[in-house]
Order: sequence, then structure tokens, then C-alpha cells
Amino acid sequence: MQKLQPPSSSNRALPPNAFPLRRTPGLLALHAAARNREASHAEFVTATRRIMRLLLEESLAYLCYEDRLVTTPTGFPFTGAALVQHELFAVSVPRAGDALEAELRDIHPGTRFGKVLIQRDTVTKLPRMFYQKLPAQIAGQQVLLLDPMMATAGTANMAVKVLQDAGVAEADILLVNVLTCPSALEKLYERHPMVRVVTSYIDDALTEQAFMRPGIGDFGDRFYGTTP
Repeated sequence: MQKLQPPSSSNRALPPNAFPLRRTPGLLALHAAARNREASHAEFVTATRRIMRLLLEESLAYLCYEDRLVTTPTGFPFTGAALVQHELFAVSVPRAGDALEAELRDIHPGTRFGKVLIQRDTVTKLPRMFYQKLPAQIAGQQVLLLDPMMATAGTANMAVKVLQDAGVAEADILLVNVLTCPSALEKLYERHPMVRVVTSYIDDALTEQAFMRPGIGDFGDRFYGTTP
């Protein structure tokens, strides 16, 4: 039996605004289940939903909070915390980002959602904007940007620019990401150094075809069952 190492994020030096989940044995087990090419559709969905729940709860912890005093059922005071802003705003990048949106709706039902449809050209690997619809009150708010896969950072950079144009400060954007790689983080921070990224795992590198290594496959196809 292999002896597991103590939980850690990674031995790799990280940008100061990148926050990977701790590589606990439980997280590694979920990634092994999701990354397995022999996994069934149901197995992939189950594993990735559990990863996304962990990821979203961690991401919510990076928003701004203030003290909140409540009284317990036994009559004693307890000082906890509450979000500074009364409403939570999130923007998903379909199709893969809709999976994170569904999980966030369960965790925080009152969230106000926007959509930014950006797709990467299969030949040029460059992002193209197709559609955007944002809540009218999004300017000046903290925003969760939901995009499970960041391989080249082209989509992420374009989505951040859309939010900035809508009045969201760069430092108030928190990218919620299932899987990324060092080169993608580097390209994101070259253009948007104040954006925070919470990710479940940082892969080793990109292949010549711009796929992450070891990778997970096409997240949207595997999650929605459109893989041949």
C-alpha cells in the first residue's frame, strides 16, 4: 500500500493570488475518479460535483465578510460572520461553467447570475465572444467568475475584460476554476494581476494541442454526456 504524503497545495511556487485546494487524499481520490478515461458518465458527474462543492465553499471564503452577532438556541451570544454585500453575484461561462452555476444555486440560492458565452476556436485556439448578459447591478460588486477549465487563459482574460467594462473592479473578480496549469496562470496575471483564482488542481503543463497534461478531457462533453 502506498503511503500518502501529508496534505499540501503543491510544491510549485504559486502566484500570490492563486489559491489551490489542499491536495488531501480525499481530493486526489475525486480527481482520480474524474480523470479516469474509463469512468462512466455518472461516475464523472458524481466526482466532479463533489469537487465543485469543495471548490465553491472555499471560494466563498475569499469574499469580504463582516462580524455578525447572533443568539444561539441556548441563549448565548455567538460572533460569526456575514457577507458584506447583501447579494451574491456570479457570471458563468457556458457550457462548462453552467455546471458550477448549478452547484452554486444549491449552496447560495439567492445568487444573481450573468452569462458570458466565449468559445475557443478549434483551429486558432483563440477565444471568440458570442453573447453576454449581466445583472444590471453588477458594477462595484464582488463577482464569482465560473469557468471550470483554464488552459490558455484566453477565455478567462476576455471574460475578466467584460466584467471590467461593466464596472467590476479587477480585485473584486474571483475566478472559480476546477483545473488549470502554470502557463495559463502566467498569461492571466500578465494582463490581470489583481484577479484571484481558486482552483481545485494545477496540472503540469499544456500539450502542443493546448490540452492540459495529465488533463481531464473535455469537461463539458463529459459532464453533459455528449462525448462519443
